Amino acid sequence: MQSDRFHDDQLEIDTPEQIVLELPLAGIGSRFLGLAIDTLIQIVLYVTAGLALAFIGAAGLGHYLRWVPVSWAPAVVILFVFCVYWGYFAFFEIIWKGQTPGKRAAKIRVIKESGRPINVYEAIARNLLRAIDALPGVYGVGIVCMILNKQNRRLGDYVAGTVVVHDKRTEEVKPEWDMGTVAAAPNPQLALVSSEELVLIETYLHRRAEMDLTLRDQVAFKIATRITGKTGLQRDPNQSLDDFLEAAARQIRDTARFR
Repeated sequence: MQSDRFHDDQLEIDTPEQIVLELPLAGIGSRFLGLAIDTLIQIVLYVTAGLALAFIGAAGLGHYLRWVPVSWAPAVVILFVFCVYWGYFAFFEIIWKGQTPGKRAAKIRVIKESGRPINVYEAIARNLLRAIDALPGVYGVGIVCMILNKQNRRLGDYVAGTVVVHDKRTEEVKPEWDMGTVAAAPNPQLALVSSEELVLIETYLHRRAEMDLTLRDQVAFKIATRITGKTGLQRDPNQSLDDFLEAAARQIRDTARFR
């Protein structure tokens, strides 16, 4: 069963394999950088809509909109502002799995406390609270709320059960070992290793330099024990845990088929 906890500005997730994965929480600075970019895009949308209406009026194209009652104009404007102000964030966080254009530029992402991607409900819920977080102006309530908790969560995050973390794209998570090194003879039992387990090995190899030495040894031992138990592949007496995992990852990528 997967569990999670917060520690030292990080979200720590215990995977079903009893491996701890650490996700760095986004601070107020990176979150407001993303918000500033998104706000700029929203302003561009408002200005574009205004210029479009002005162009329609100047070009004498108003007759194309005669089917819209004049009394509807305030409602249409309010609906447009609502969709841009609230819908913008929810829309992008739904289709981009927790990111808006601003968050993508700031390299941050909204996820559940469990580490899983947010769904439609959470994207909508956290953004409906944006109106309260924005009070009395310039996100005053949101800033105070983020300052008062170590996870930098605003009210919307508490309601939706979400956190914002620094995002590392798949292409950025590159192995820190020489993939060109000749590996040992392929073991056909490595085909038993799943793609998720390979990701687990490579995540460890990529982040091991950031780990405390004791935690690093514990994590490497647990992963190696799992791979050994599943494949029967044994570590050489003089081979370190890291060398064993590097060789296994290389062979899995080169020769194994995931099941």
